[in-house]
Amino acid sequence: MSKIFRMCFTALFVSSSFFIYSAVFADEITDSIEEAMEYYNESNYVEAANSLDYASQLIRQKRSGKLEALLPEPLAGWSAEDVKSKAAGPGYLGGMISAKRKYKKDKSSVTIEIITDSPALQSMVMLFSNPAYASADGGKLTKIKRQKAIIKYHPSKNNGEINIVVAKQYLVSVKGRNISQNDLVDYASAIDYKMLKKF
Repeated sequence: MSKIFRMCFTALFVSSSFFIYSAVFADEITDSIEEAMEYYNESNYVEAANSLDYASQLIRQKRSGKLEALLPEPLAGWSAEDVKSKAAGPGYLGGMISAKRKYKKDKSSVTIEIITDSPALQSMVMLFSNPAYASADGGKLTKIKRQKAIIKYHPSKNNGEINIVVAKQYLVSVKGRNISQNDLVDYASAIDYKMLKKF
């Protein structure tokens, strides 16, 4: 058990070193990891696990904060609301991490969401691997900035959505209401996919 715990400790420590840029935030994470080791050495395995879970949650929060920076600025003539990010625990939604932002122009609105570590990603990857599935319910397979995308647009309602899977790890969802298909594609094109792949 000692070997397994130390392996978990090492993996978590390496992850925190990779994702953490803020010294204060890093201190809180490393403090929690060190606290977990202290509890473990005291044979208090419940508290040791709780401390590791807390450190892991802080790392997920940091990752969601980094995703926020990848959401684009509003296009000309549009305004944008504040970014909303979420970092679910591993027991909820598979530990999903996401960042979302809403854009408005008169009666038009667009919502962009970037999601990772979600069980839903696998089903989306399957859709992209089979064009027949992608077009089964009105979707159209295309490419946006060299990324495979599925566009569903309803001209009669001026509503639509674009879904893009990046590096089989990230789902980019762009949904629009009272919007043209060109504006929808423009917002999907405004995302820095090269940077997202490096995330």
